[in-house]
Amino acid sequence: MNELRSALQDYLRVRRALGYKLTETGRLLGQFVAYCEQSGTTTVTTDVAVAWATLPATAHASWWGQRLSKVRCFATWLQTLDPATEVPPPDILPGRPRRAVPYLYTDAEVCAIMAAARSLRSPLQQHTYHALIGLLAVTGCRVGEVIRLDRDDVRLGTGLVRVTKSKFNKSREIPLHPSTVEALQRYVQVRDRLCPKPRSGSFFLSTAGSALTYSRVRSTFQRLAQQAGLRPRTGRCRPRIHDLRHSLACKILIGWYRAGVDVQAQLPLLSTWMGHVKPESTYWYYSDSRVIPMPAPSCA
Repeated sequence: MNELRSALQDYLRVRRALGYKLTETGRLLGQFVAYCEQSGTTTVTTDVAVAWATLPATAHASWWGQRLSKVRCFATWLQTLDPATEVPPPDILPGRPRRAVPYLYTDAEVCAIMAAARSLRSPLQQHTYHALIGLLAVTGCRVGEVIRLDRDDVRLGTGLVRVTKSKFNKSREIPLHPSTVEALQRYVQVRDRLCPKPRSGSFFLSTAGSALTYSRVRSTFQRLAQQAGLRPRTGRCRPRIHDLRHSLACKILIGWYRAGVDVQAQLPLLSTWMGHVKPESTYWYYSDSRVIPMPAPSCA
C-alpha cells in the first residue's frame, strides 16, 4: 500500500469517527487515488486533481466541480502531513457544486411512483419498493436509514421504527400511523412468503434475499419516477428519492403555518424527528416552505 492510499484510509477513518458516513466521498477518493497510482503520482497537485476531476470529458461541469470538491477537502487535510501537497483553488473549474432545489412531491405523485413499482419484474421487488417508497414518504427518513433497518428495528406491534447510529451516530424512534403499520404488515407477509430463507436480516430485501444497496434503490426510484410521468421542473429541480424527505418536512411546516402554530417554537421538534444534530440544520426546510410553492396534494 502506498503512502497516498494509506493517508486516504486515515482521512476517512478520522472523519467517520466524527459521525460522517462518507459513502460517496470514499468511493470517489478511492478512484482518485487509483488514478494517482496509475500515473505514478505520489503527491497531490492541482494539475493532477483537475485532470482527474474533469473525467469524463463529456460530463456536466457541475459533476466536475463535485469531484474536485472531494479532492480539495482531502488535500486540505493531507497538506498538514505533506507540505508539498497543493490544494486546488475553489474557482479553478467553471462549474462549482450547487445545491439542488428540492423537488417537492404532491401526494398524487408519490402514489404514482408507488403504483409504478407494481410493474417491476420480480414480485418481491414490486412489494419491496412499494413499501419502501411509502415508508420514506410518511416518515421523512434518509434513504440509508431505511435500507439499513433490521427486522427488529421495525416494531409493528408498538408502531415504532427504530433508527440506530445514523448520521453523526444519532439514534431515534419514529412513531407510525396505523395505516402505515397495516401496509408494512402486508409487506412482511408477502416478503416472508416469497423469500422464506433470506440471506440477510434486513427488513427490506432485494430479489436475492440480501440487503438493498443505495445505488440500486436510487436508480430504481429514478426509473419509477420517469415511468410515473414526473419530469424536472427546472435544471436544478429534478425528482430525487431524497426529496421525499424534503417534501414531508415542508408539508409539516406548511401545516403548522396554516394552523397558526408558532413555527419557530416547534422547529426543534421537527429537527429531532428528522434526525438533525441541531435545529439550525432544519432551517433549510424552513426556507423551502416559505420560498418554494408547495403543490396542493390530490391523493389521499
